[in-house]
Amino acid sequence: MGQGSELISYVKSLQNTDEYQELRWEGSFEAYLDKVYETPKIARSAFQRVYDMVMSFGKEEYTEYKKRIIRYKFFNDPYGNGDDAIFGLDIHLMKLVQVLKAAARRYGTEKRVILLHGPVGSSKSTVARLLKKSLEQYSRSPEGALYTYSWVMDDGEVIPSPMHEEPLKLLPEDLRARVMEKINENLAPEDRLIIKGDLNPLCRYYYNHFLEKYKGDWATMVEKHIRVHRMLISERDRTGIGTFQPKDEKNQDSTELTGDINYRKIAEYGSDSDPRAFNFDGEFNIANRGIIEFIEVLKLDVAFLYDLLTASQEHRVKPKKFAQTDIDEVIIGHTNEPEFRKLQSNEFMEALRDRTIKIDIPYITKLDQEIKVYEKDFNAEKIKEMHIAPHTIEVASMWAILTRLEQPKKHNLSLLQKMKLYNGQMVPGFTEDNVKELRKETVREGLTGISPRYIQDKLSNALVKYADENYINPFMVMNELEAGLKNHSLINNEDERKHYKEMLAVVKEEYENIVKGEVQRAISADEDAIRNLAGNYIENIKAYTQKEKVKNKYTGNYEQPDEKLMRSIEEKIDIPENRKDDFRREIMNYIGALAIEGRTFEYDTNARLQKALELKLFEDRKDSIKLTSLLSNVMDEKDQQQIDVVKERLIKNHGYNEASATDVLNFVASIFARGDARDS
Repeated sequence: MGQGSELISYVKSLQNTDEYQELRWEGSFEAYLDKVYETPKIARSAFQRVYDMVMSFGKEEYTEYKKRIIRYKFFNDPYGNGDDAIFGLDIHLMKLVQVLKAAARRYGTEKRVILLHGPVGSSKSTVARLLKKSLEQYSRSPEGALYTYSWVMDDGEVIPSPMHEEPLKLLPEDLRARVMEKINENLAPEDRLIIKGDLNPLCRYYYNHFLEKYKGDWATMVEKHIRVHRMLISERDRTGIGTFQPKDEKNQDSTELTGDINYRKIAEYGSDSDPRAFNFDGEFNIANRGIIEFIEVLKLDVAFLYDLLTASQEHRVKPKKFAQTDIDEVIIGHTNEPEFRKLQSNEFMEALRDRTIKIDIPYITKLDQEIKVYEKDFNAEKIKEMHIAPHTIEVASMWAILTRLEQPKKHNLSLLQKMKLYNGQMVPGFTEDNVKELRKETVREGLTGISPRYIQDKLSNALVKYADENYINPFMVMNELEAGLKNHSLINNEDERKHYKEMLAVVKEEYENIVKGEVQRAISADEDAIRNLAGNYIENIKAYTQKEKVKNKYTGNYEQPDEKLMRSIEEKIDIPENRKDDFRREIMNYIGALAIEGRTFEYDTNARLQKALELKLFEDRKDSIKLTSLLSNVMDEKDQQQIDVVKERLIKNHGYNEASATDVLNFVASIFARGDARDS
């Protein structure tokens, strides 16, 4: 057997022919009615289908700053590989889902254009793309199944409904309400089917033609000339999804939305008003039963906006030469802020403003969520040949967030502290209520600043530029970020550029603090030494709080608790002299509470004490581990061994490789050298 034959057999073994046949089910109108009785949801509206799709993946609730927030798992990109997952916008996506829910229940929002509004690169297109591509996959699932029909001519020719209409629209219009009442009698109010509107002009033509042929015998007509089949939504096949974007006005007209006359068929049918001589292939036509996306919708010519208004409010479009034609589709547009401001100031656009529901899609203002955006594309699995040093993506994300935040009105709060508060970190003197106040006092936070695309571009630049070194670190990326500011096309003035550079300086200082702490932990990561120091501290504060003495293990004498030792540890976490008694009692109470629960106290069960112990041990060892000798390249074997131990801890515990760990140690050594120089 040759390789080709083997591969064909392999493909054959992977295929599921039963699924293929199910996806291409075809049957009579009667068989379809059986399916409707069995599963009424197959005939639901486009809004109901999209809402059910979002909800089918479930949700999770969490509380942030005393506010209940829902994260819909659909926005994790469940049908994809996570490339279109959306982070940090849960509150705004909640509003979008609420609009879909209200539209699904026909509360009025189904008559509106959903307008996604935000700055460039803020995920507007991603939201629309996620909805469209997911609807394609959902239509292939049993839960998302939907059907349409074709006409079978006397000569056997099959002519599909050009707008993929719901087969139940074939029910006689004067009897439809009574038939639907029968179908809905056992359904909950929110699940009841409502079939509105007339057939499209072509199907109406054949409907009347065959009804006349059978002298009004509707049952015979549908039996002989209607074939119902499964409908698979597909943007590539122009079925159930349409996408429209503005072009040069000279090369674009409204027929791209509503279809156009087929001039070659006029000679065959004798009239340009014969529906058989018309192509119902405009974006509104082919998007029926699904979604139509308008890219940069507010850049559309006025002629297109009239079609958009009618489509949203009346659920109808007006093809040339024909009466208004019914549609059933979710209309989503997106626009940036300058275009939206034009809409607000244009009195002639009042009708459009009245028919839109604006959903803000701003930039992310929460650090850990911004980091996730870049980790989708820049991670060890995708970039196997390059090592990305710890904090590289973090510092880029930190800078992006800082450029988007508004200066807090509280003068004792820096932008860096505000960023930390937004990210759920503790800042002394501030509470959750303060965070709510900070959010409320902002006007345009998240609508300005650096786009994620800029960060992605600079990360990519760094990966290419330093490919020979096989790794990138935060300084390489920060250099790229700063260099790109000179020619950034979206920076409007020098003050803005200056502010961005100042924020980069803030990030560099914060990075210094981060890596200093990391090296300090690596130096003091001797568990036995920390445990001994912890035991010594606990023994002394126990004696202090109980007004006892401590036995000196060397002399055997009983002595006063070692105040110098206790304060040297407590000062590392800024416990003032007048609060030392409270802190010591707090630790003893904590130990007592653990004992009541049958648990043993360990130094790492209390984060504050652990940090204090690590800093104390680092201070004691800093001079014995001569980091500054790295700068002179002069060190003996003992120094080298100690440095190697620290480096190994950075690699094992913090995610560095050999080169990036060496960089960090050299950098921190230079910081200490500067400090020593200042001290002298």
